[in-house]
Amino acid sequence: MALILTFLGKGGTGRTTLAIAAAKKLAGLGSQVLLIGQDPSPAFSMLLGTPVDSSPTDIAPNLKVVNLNSTALIAQGWEDVKELESKYLRSPTLKNVYGQELGILPGMDSGLALNAIREYDKSGKYEVIIYDGDSSLTTLRMLGIPEISSWYARRFSQVLGESDVVKALSPFIQPITSTILNVSWSADDLSQGTTNDILSQGKAAIANPKRLAAYLVTTDDKVAIAQAKYIWGGAQQIGLTVKGVLLNKTQATDTLTQEFAPLGVSAIPQRTGDDWQPLLDALPDLLADTQAPLPLTIDVAARQIQIFLPGFDKKQVKLTQYGPELTIEAGDQRRNIELPPPLAGQSVKGAKFQNHYLIVSF
Repeated sequence: MALILTFLGKGGTGRTTLAIAAAKKLAGLGSQVLLIGQDPSPAFSMLLGTPVDSSPTDIAPNLKVVNLNSTALIAQGWEDVKELESKYLRSPTLKNVYGQELGILPGMDSGLALNAIREYDKSGKYEVIIYDGDSSLTTLRMLGIPEISSWYARRFSQVLGESDVVKALSPFIQPITSTILNVSWSADDLSQGTTNDILSQGKAAIANPKRLAAYLVTTDDKVAIAQAKYIWGGAQQIGLTVKGVLLNKTQATDTLTQEFAPLGVSAIPQRTGDDWQPLLDALPDLLADTQAPLPLTIDVAARQIQIFLPGFDKKQVKLTQYGPELTIEAGDQRRNIELPPPLAGQSVKGAKFQNHYLIVSF
C-alpha cells in the first residue's frame, strides 16, 4: 500500500509546482512515485517539461506521471459494468450502450478520480502516490466520499432492513436472484449492500496519516492564508490529517507561524527557470511521522470525544445529536460520527469549543 499525499490551498499559490517538487524529491530518495494530475489544460505538462498522457509514463528514475482523463475513465468503467452484467444476467441489456458515448455529469469527476487512485494504490507498484487535484475544495469532497457513502449505506441498510416492503418481499428475493442473476442473495445481503468493505477501507485509509495526508500551501497574501486555514478545518471534517504548511515564495515569520500553530511551517523559495533543486532542498521530510493533531480522538474511559477544527470559530460550529450518531457542521461540511458501543445511545452532557477543539462529554 502506498502513502498518498495531496497539497491544498488557494488557486495560484503554487500547489501544482510543490506537488511536482515533492514527487521529484521522493523519487530522488529512492521511492517509487506516481504523480497524478487532473488538469485537462496544457499547464501540467508545461510545468513538468514533458507531455503527460492518461496512462502512467516514466519521466525520471522512480517517477511516473499520469493525467486523469474523465472521459477515458468513464469509458473503462462502463466496460467493467457491462462485463459484470454479462456475467450475472442471461440477457444483457447494456451491450448496445457504449462508454465512448457517455458524457460527464457534475460530480462524476471526483468519483472517477477516487476510484483511479484506489486502483493505482491496489496495484502495489508505488510507494508514494501524489495527487494534484484541480481544486482543493473538490479534492476534499472527493476524499470525503467514503465517509459520506458509508453513512448512507449504514443508515439506509437499517431503514431497508426494518421496511415492511423488504420484509414482505424477503421470502422471494433469494429464489429470484438465484434464477435471474445466478447468485444467492438474501434480503440481508441487499440491505447491507456490496460496497461496505471498500467504503470501510477508504475510511480507514483517510483516517490513517501513514496512508493519506496533506500539506497546506499558501503565500503571505491575507486571502491565501484565510483560505488555507478554512481548507485546514475542512480537511479535519473528513478525517484527513494535515502534516504541515508550505509557505511558497514567502519567508516564515513569527506571525505566519502562529497562524498555523501547532503545524510545522516550511518556507519554499521561488523557482528559477528549470532549477528545481532549491525547492527540493526546502521541502520538509515528507515521509516523517506527523506530530500534527489527529482530526478525531475518542476517549471511551473519559467518555469524551475531541474534534480538532482549526480555521473555524465557535459560531461556525454546530453540534447536533440524532439517533446513535453525532453530527458536526462546520463551514459548508457536515460530518457524522459513529459512536463506539459504550457511548452509542448516550446523550451529550456537555460541549465546549476550546483551542480549536470541540470537546464533547457524555
